[in-house]
Amino acid sequence: MTDQFVLPEGSFSRSDDMIKLSIHAVGGQGGGVLTSWIVALAEANGYHAQSTSVPGLAQRTGTTIYYVEMLPQTAAEPVLALMPAPGDVDVVIASEMMEAGRAVERGFVTKERTTLITSTHRVFATSEKIIPGDGRANRDQVLDLTRQAAKRSVAFDMHDMAKRAKSHVSASLFGALAGSGALPFSLDSYVAVIEASGRGVTASLAAFHAARAAAAEGAGDSIQAAPAKRLTVTGPSARRRRWDALVARVDALPPPVAAMAGAGLRKVVNFQNEALGADYLAAVEHALEMDKGAGGAAKGYAYSETFSKYLANALCYDDLIRVADLKTRAARFARVRDHADPANGAVLRTTEYMHPRAEEVVGLFPVGLGRRIEAAPRLFAWIDRRVNKGRRYRSDGLWAFLALYVLGGLKPIRRFTLRDQQERAHRDAWLARASSALRQDYDLAVEILACQRLIKGYSDTHARGQSKFALVLEGARKLEGRMDAADWVRRMRVAALSDPSDGPLRDTLKTIDSFL
Repeated sequence: MTDQFVLPEGSFSRSDDMIKLSIHAVGGQGGGVLTSWIVALAEANGYHAQSTSVPGLAQRTGTTIYYVEMLPQTAAEPVLALMPAPGDVDVVIASEMMEAGRAVERGFVTKERTTLITSTHRVFATSEKIIPGDGRANRDQVLDLTRQAAKRSVAFDMHDMAKRAKSHVSASLFGALAGSGALPFSLDSYVAVIEASGRGVTASLAAFHAARAAAAEGAGDSIQAAPAKRLTVTGPSARRRRWDALVARVDALPPPVAAMAGAGLRKVVNFQNEALGADYLAAVEHALEMDKGAGGAAKGYAYSETFSKYLANALCYDDLIRVADLKTRAARFARVRDHADPANGAVLRTTEYMHPRAEEVVGLFPVGLGRRIEAAPRLFAWIDRRVNKGRRYRSDGLWAFLALYVLGGLKPIRRFTLRDQQERAHRDAWLARASSALRQDYDLAVEILACQRLIKGYSDTHARGQSKFALVLEGARKLEGRMDAADWVRRMRVAALSDPSDGPLRDTLKTIDSFL
């Protein structure tokens, strides 16, 4: 006979007064602090409270599920659960948007009973970062899903709110919990818990009250788009006049093309100068004429718009000059300081990691000298052995900063270097393929232009992108004349962007070969 477990007489089994909370936090965001605050809040108001935690996989420096059960104190000690059960949670608190989505996926959020409180900012998972393309999960879709799944949803950027208060997102989440009214405790009780913690009280209270007010007023029901930054151009009057002339040419383009060409022009001029910006616009204007001749007006000038986007990206390639220039800009140091947020009087030290190959170094040489070195394998290998190793530079130090600053200042000679000639040859061949396809298949031409997306970065990253680009264009050549050529080129590009290796792309090419 099997023994049966029987609760002692008078012990707790289930009560409608019980409140169950599940807290889903990414490592380093104060999930444990938030849980301890909630337990202290319950106990201060005469409740039994118990918390447990279960660590998850270290996708983003670790993610942990904390679980709290509480109920009014009774004569007997209650028996409380150690883990949340699907469909049996009153409040779910998520420290970022995807954790809220995972809580819904696991069934912890239900329409009948659950209040969902989540910050809408993102902490990207490793699986999102390693994809060569845009591997980010769609935040808006997850937000819509959480709204549909929960009885009530309180969602806004609590991380930004905490950052402005010089605090942590746990304080904002605690404030949103207070503002939601999901727990039967007074505001003074919440404040007393924070004050009793004794550390960072002023900053925590500032974040707490800001989030509480936003949650109580319903300000967090949607993700607010950041206002567009207005571009302010400063500098010598002669350069501003040249810039204004370029902007006037952009304004003369059809609206869908003008919007993309304007962004492309800013990027190109920032990368080099107004002369390269003028060359860029001349190419865009020529592409627009070809587009009109191919009936592009009926297709919203998709060819010209795509041309404007990806030509700008192709012109602004990542060489050692660009990397050094970006690393020594004042705006970049300000961004690093803002992200690190050092305490008063703390010294912030910045270490740069660079790993150039011989290709990057030789690419800085004049064309003739660079070609001769490339044609001498032993000399090229000798250079590679001396430069192809990881190096760390303290850019907050004088000599390392000056070295990077001087390297970034070589922009005026960039268009005379071997690397620029190589990039020019690549652009000419790529655009020739696209313009040739435009005469027979408009959609295929657009897809060929979009293949430039595969090429980015420098060093090994750039080499892998070039290899994938060549494979896709070889596949496009095989597909010419087919009605579904554009669709298959798009599939190849998506496959190439789905994984750092070229495995998915080669599988797609095998499929194409099978029906050709």
